[in-house]
Amino acid sequence: MIQITPQMRLLLAVEPVDFRKGIDGLVQLIRQRLAMDPMAGALFVFSNRRRQALKILCYDGQGYWLCQKRLSQGRFGWWPSLGQQPALGVNVQQLQLLLWNGNPNHAQAAPLWRPIAPAA
Repeated sequence: MIQITPQMRLLLAVEPVDFRKGIDGLVQLIRQRLAMDPMAGALFVFSNRRRQALKILCYDGQGYWLCQKRLSQGRFGWWPSLGQQPALGVNVQQLQLLLWNGNPNHAQAAPLWRPIAPAA
């Protein structure tokens, strides 16, 4: 099981990926295009060209986990546009919103944490 914690690095690969790629193909893509180490503990999120599916790849210290979500209808409405950086960092809440097919930039969600009021 993958445990996603606030301390994890979560990276969205901005460029669409051929979803025929499996673990080895995605690892090669991470090393070559993203210039990152796939075994460094980050969680990598990929989208296909039509944005109907997402793949998540992470290394847990023993092996790779590859998860996929494919929408039964429609497309993921939000994905970062191609820019100068090949990957975009997100936080846990943004990833959850993305997986629920929401837009992390415009969601009305509770803040990640709230300060505790001092005891009276």
